[in-house]
Amino acid sequence: MTDFRVLLVDDEVDFLETLLKRLQKRHLDAVGAKSGEEALAALESAPFDAVVLDVRMPGIDGVETLRRIKQQHPLVEVILLTGHANMEVAVEGMELGAFDYLMKPVDLDDLLYKLQDALAKKELQQEKIRQMQEKMKNEPEA
Repeated sequence: MTDFRVLLVDDEVDFLETLLKRLQKRHLDAVGAKSGEEALAALESAPFDAVVLDVRMPGIDGVETLRRIKQQHPLVEVILLTGHANMEVAVEGMELGAFDYLMKPVDLDDLLYKLQDALAKKELQQEKIRQMQEKMKNEPEA
């Protein structure tokens, strides 16, 4: 997964830095953001395959950040993190297009499996788009 770019978004700086280090040790290209606003700016400046997004943050919360990510970058997969067993937020996130969600404290192996699945889904979507574009290019115009 070395060509896989992940944006981690969490306002808890210690948690964010620890998770970044752990993912980087696993050879992931992981970048951190401390707020929804920072995350949206990062997505505008560089491509990412997936976002691991805390639900509860000051400013733009995780659900609103998810909504904006999916509007502006629909192929980016988002995994929600929540420290609170709030199924309503998880369901809302899934309805808004989140790939999945995990509870804090997150198990690193669980997160890595979810990220691998998210990458596979994104690659499949990109391949479908490529095939549709190729098909449209090869069809004679009426």
